[in-house]
Amino acid sequence: MSSSLRHFRYFRRFSTTTAKSSISISQAKSKLRTEYDPDKALQIYSSVSKNYSSPVFSRYAQDLTVRRLAKSKRFNDIETLIESHKKDPKITQEPFLSTLIRSYGQAGMFGHAMRTFDQMEELGTPRSVISFNALLSACIQSKLFDRVPVLFNEIPTKYDFCPDKVSYGLFVKSYCETGSIDKALELLNEMETKGVEVTAVTFTTVFNSLYKYGKTEEAEKLWSEMVKKGFELDVAAYNVRIMNVKGGEPEKLKELIDEMSTVGLKPDAITYNYLMTCYCKKGMMEEAKIVYKGLESNGLNPNAGTFRTLIYYLCLNGDYDKGYKFFKESVRTNKISDFMTLKLLVQGLVKKKKMKEAKGVIRTVKKKFPPNLLKAWKKVEEELGLVAASTVTTEEVQETTTD
Repeated sequence: MSSSLRHFRYFRRFSTTTAKSSISISQAKSKLRTEYDPDKALQIYSSVSKNYSSPVFSRYAQDLTVRRLAKSKRFNDIETLIESHKKDPKITQEPFLSTLIRSYGQAGMFGHAMRTFDQMEELGTPRSVISFNALLSACIQSKLFDRVPVLFNEIPTKYDFCPDKVSYGLFVKSYCETGSIDKALELLNEMETKGVEVTAVTFTTVFNSLYKYGKTEEAEKLWSEMVKKGFELDVAAYNVRIMNVKGGEPEKLKELIDEMSTVGLKPDAITYNYLMTCYCKKGMMEEAKIVYKGLESNGLNPNAGTFRTLIYYLCLNGDYDKGYKFFKESVRTNKISDFMTLKLLVQGLVKKKKMKEAKGVIRTVKKKFPPNLLKAWKKVEEELGLVAASTVTTEEVQETTTD
């Protein structure tokens, strides 16, 4: 029996047996964020696949499931899963079909996305800019950036509809991804000429790319031009500017944060992460901790980037005890840092003879990290003489992560 058929039968069998114990979309999304086993991801998704009321609500869960399968290179199973939805009565609704096109894009299966778009007449689904935007998105997700201009110039004419602000935004992104910033800027001008709204996302895409390719003066010029035109800049745009402050001077960053408040924008956790990183790079760890403590008073929660920054720089400064405390806090909030940062922490704890803590970190991350990193952690265990950590009890694990 083929792998695709086997998993499809498994999927259908599980769908029928879990009908009485279905979960909500929000519950599924929460579970899928931390579930890396593709079969278990399919189980979670199948338990809600018949119960959602809108494709918008289910899209995130579907995309997460597809990404889990794609990481395991189970493309036949992805095809089986997505194609099964074409038998759903909702397939005649364009937003529903568009989620299938986007999901194929998530897996880098653009050929399948294009085929689904071409099947719309056969499936009885009306075609408009909605599905077109899904196709452009799938093309970009599949990293076929050079094909976006071709699709943009051919499909709207062929099917008699007009690209909208989202279409143009995706077109701009394709140019930015290939480093064709001049063409992206030309497209911005074309949008203004045609009366197509330049969204904050589109502006930020170009603005960020100018910095990325070392065009700092052009970036500042674009910012000034948009301000003069009364363009409403958002938090994401300010974060790009903050991230690219010359020299990473904390005072300049604080000025920009104050400016955000002046124009009615509320800095987010990413904003403060940049400020914290800036302090850390300058060796101002106490100031960085003050920023961290101030997140709550600003109505914000630390994210994985927050903990990654603090743990990394604390380890660089040899303060592994405080790094370990922040690690435990990250576990409590389910905001685990990346492999390299935590490897640095474990190495430091072993160096300081903190064997219990080092073993505790590895026990925890082996439960939280995706399967493809388990071999890497096993290698770390062997190199540091921590192999025996795998034999400890559940009680010891709980003690280490909650004390």
